[in-house]
Amino acid sequence: MGMENTSDNKSTVAIIGSRGIPNFYGGFEAFAENLSIELVKRNIPVYVSCENLNGKTHIQEYEGVEIFYFPLKPPGNAFLRMVYEFLYDGYSLIWASRRSDNIYMLGYSAAIFFFIPKIFGKKLFVNPGGLEWKRDKFNTLVKSLLKFSERLMTSWASVIITDSHQMKRYLDSSYNTDCIYIPYGVQEPADTEWEEKKLPTIIKKGLSPDNYWLVVARLEPENNIHTILKAYQQSRSRKPLLIVGNYSSPSYKKKIEDTLEKTPADKKILLIGGVYDKKLLDMLRQNCFVYLHGHSVGGTNPSLLESMIMKNMILAHDNPFNREVSADSAIYFKDSKELTDKMEMIENNNPSIFKMKEIAYNEVRNRYSWDRVFESYESLFDKERNE
Repeated sequence: MGMENTSDNKSTVAIIGSRGIPNFYGGFEAFAENLSIELVKRNIPVYVSCENLNGKTHIQEYEGVEIFYFPLKPPGNAFLRMVYEFLYDGYSLIWASRRSDNIYMLGYSAAIFFFIPKIFGKKLFVNPGGLEWKRDKFNTLVKSLLKFSERLMTSWASVIITDSHQMKRYLDSSYNTDCIYIPYGVQEPADTEWEEKKLPTIIKKGLSPDNYWLVVARLEPENNIHTILKAYQQSRSRKPLLIVGNYSSPSYKKKIEDTLEKTPADKKILLIGGVYDKKLLDMLRQNCFVYLHGHSVGGTNPSLLESMIMKNMILAHDNPFNREVSADSAIYFKDSKELTDKMEMIENNNPSIFKMKEIAYNEVRNRYSWDRVFESYESLFDKERNE
């Protein structure tokens, strides 16, 4: 049964562009899940688009959020997958424009369809995420199309929302836009005790608290997984390296597998795929020795905020986006050689370095509260309704 919007209700919102909820993929999906559930709690009716997932039951409602599905199933081929996502976004825009007052699009790769809400007289809000055209997983043609899509987005979106000041500055200066900044949010976790029985079988004998390096990221070039692997292999560290995340392409998987073959015998690298059990992920984060963050192409990355709220010691790729979030609460690296040096420096147990954990925790609590984020979105959608 669809949601009916009456004069007594707040205007409806459709959140589209992610793979869907509940989250089994990444940052946009986690954001869509958190925001949609909270907006419903605030009496704002919400629709969320979802891919037609193979072999999974299609629920019509999740925590009060109404879900709609793209009729086609996603292909396995990487190129066809890109075409699928393009068509999925176009379909979602048409569906949402017919049924919702406000459309909130996550990402801009399908910007050629952004005129659709205007035909229906609806507001289109767009969160571009990061600099998609800089992603190394795309070839030159795709990068050019994404850069063109970025320009189209700035022309056709009613409102552009960035979760990063750096992204806002880039868009405003490049396209003379006036983006709205609303940060991403993070929730303070409950303390989680180390329970070996909760660990996946592959790592039960390889891990102990405060004795492993941790990476939580999609395995793709711009997240610098290859850089982290090379740095760890060249270091004198004997602590295991645990990598949580799924591959984004067969070609990058091959590159990582080739890199893994060069791992010295005294090193232990554990790749366990994606983990979507929040309690297990919290346990792994809270008990790691150091969190390694290789993301490089922009936006506020949820996994960096999660590591800060967990009071992790953080080694992050040196770029303006990560520095905006972590400021002086992280140590930064530009390449594998510098990362190796920083890993060894930290492992020498300089007590003053580990004071940065508390700085990170306090910084993220003050600046990235979910409550403030939700209030900003509620206010934004109410404002647009009343104009």
